[in-house]
Formats: sequence, structure tokens, C-alpha cells
Amino acid sequence: MKAFLILEDGTVFTGNSIGARKEVISEIVFNTSMTGYLEVLTDPSYAGQAVAMTYPLIGNYGVTPDMESKCPWPTGYIVRELSRMPSNFRCERGLEDFLKEHDIPGISGIDTRALTKRLREKGTMNGMITTIENYNLEEILPELAAYRTGKVVELVTCSEKEVLSGNKYKVALLDLGAKKNIAKSLNKRGCEVTVYPARTSAQEILDTAPDGIMLSNGPGDPKECTEIIAEIRKLYDSDVPIFAICLGHQLMALATGADTYKMKYGHRGGNHPVKDLETNRVYISSQNHGYVVDTEKLDPKIAVPAFVNVNDGTNEGLKYTGKNIFTVQFHPEACPGPQDSEYLFDRFLEMMEGAK
Repeated sequence: MKAFLILEDGTVFTGNSIGARKEVISEIVFNTSMTGYLEVLTDPSYAGQAVAMTYPLIGNYGVTPDMESKCPWPTGYIVRELSRMPSNFRCERGLEDFLKEHDIPGISGIDTRALTKRLREKGTMNGMITTIENYNLEEILPELAAYRTGKVVELVTCSEKEVLSGNKYKVALLDLGAKKNIAKSLNKRGCEVTVYPARTSAQEILDTAPDGIMLSNGPGDPKECTEIIAEIRKLYDSDVPIFAICLGHQLMALATGADTYKMKYGHRGGNHPVKDLETNRVYISSQNHGYVVDTEKLDPKIAVPAFVNVNDGTNEGLKYTGKNIFTVQFHPEACPGPQDSEYLFDRFLEMMEGAK
């Protein structure tokens, strides 16, 4: 069946329908990862977005047990070629069946290189995936321009508290759309990890006397999370060590008076170089974000840059002055992606040890 990807600027790509047969409007973003498509699909940070994979063949090892959350979150999926014959000893089923099972529409057979170049030149745009051939472009374009992802953190967070037992440090993980490997990375280091829903009050977390607090990744515009930001400010005012990733990094910055802005097309993939400004070492990182902290509006009495993106100079992390707090924009837990920066979890453990 034919399918069409219609962009906000009026560009139309024609391909084949994959996954669910339904019409959807999303923010269209691209991911440059060569592998790890299942981890990409199950990353809650993609809620409200349709993901275009730049690598041309997707689905060649099928669906394996590498889920980073309970279900996939993108509202659409865009590929050059979808493998119809997956081959891997861990393969449980094909990727198209997985998309159908979770009611996610997609499109294959389009020039994803041309799509990516257009998004890089014009910036991230909204778009529609549809199988309706007699679509009315004049009616669709205003709908695309009006689309917003909205408050998606509430959609992806856990519904109730969860505990991973451990015998070392007690860590409270605020789930803003957390990938499973964040909790696993702490738990395998001996930490008892308690995962809290995003709307949990700071007082409820602090009443448990945690040794450390982790703020996770998550989807959407950080400025939409006004109530969560207010609670994070209370966590900042405590003396509990805090480590934050991605959206958590942005929310901590907003909670302490800094600002964020939307990037032209964001960073999404497993090959982004970041420099640790303390050691001058460069690490290859996994990333997925469309917003960034504005270092021009950063008060050095509150926080200073700790990491910078080698490609475009944008902020990749902060160290908070006089506080046991550090935050990063990238994903040290990877999944998918390189594990170069996994040492940051060890740094967090050292911070908790030093605070005792």
C-alpha cells in the first residue's frame, strides 16, 4: 500500500506503508545510529515524534529482548528499507509485526538521505504519515503547523513506585521517561534504586533519606514541566548528591535560573563527541535531545559548563558550584550507543561516598 510523508513546508515523500494503517501527525526527527533500532523505538524521549533512521537497512536482526521501556513510544517510524527476513539467534519476530502490535504507522521506500538533508537545512518540522492518496495539502499544512508534542512526560513516566534491591547506596530515581539501563547501571554497582513517578514531591523523596538522587531523561520541551521544575528546585536546595541526564539536566538548569532553547534539528544518534572540560578528554556519546541549556544565561555562582559538544560547541553538561550536583546532556547508560562515558555512574557513587 502506498504511503505519504507530508512535511510542514509542503514537501511530500511517497513510499510504502509499514506498521499500522492509520494517519498520524508528529514532529519529524532523524537518528543516525547504525544499530540499536529497538532501543531507539523504546526510548520514552521519542514520545510525540516520528523517527527517521538515516541508516538505510532497518530490522535486519528483528525484534530482540533489548527493550529500554515497556513499549515503543514514537508516533511514527520512517526507514529507507525495512528488512523482511530478519536473522539473529535472539530474534523473536519481525519489526513490522512489532510496529503493528503497538499501533505505530510508518513509511518505507523513501529517500531518507534527502529527508535528513531537508531537516538539517530547514530545521525540525512537523509532518504527517498517511495512506490517503487524495489528500488535500491546503487543509493539512495548517494542521501540521499547529501540532505540539505537549506535556508528554506524564504520558511516559511510571504509574507507581518501583524498587530494585541493593546493599550499597540508596538512590532515588525520578522517572521523567527513564530508559531501563539507567536503573540497571546503578543497580549493578550495588545501589538500591527506587524509581519514582515524575509527579512525586521532593519532600516524599527526601523523607526516605536517599544517599543520592538521579534525574532521568525524558521527552518534550523542558519548559512545559513547570510543576516538576518547582520540585527539582527543592531537591537542589537539599544537600543530597544529584546526578541528572538529558531532560533531567535541562530541568535542573531551569530550576536554578538558567534557560533552554530549541535546537535547529537536535542531536540524535550514537556518535556524538563530547569533551570533558576538566580533563580535556573527548568521549563518543549516545544522544537524543532537541533542546539545550543556554550557557550565555548561566550564572557561574550557580553552575559552570562541564562538557561541551565538539561538533557545534553546545553545552553537554554542568557542574554546580558548591553543590554535590553534576548533570549531562548525553546518555552515559547508552543502549544503544558507546559506553565511553559510563564512568560517570562511578563518579556519582564517589560523590555519594564523599557526602557520607
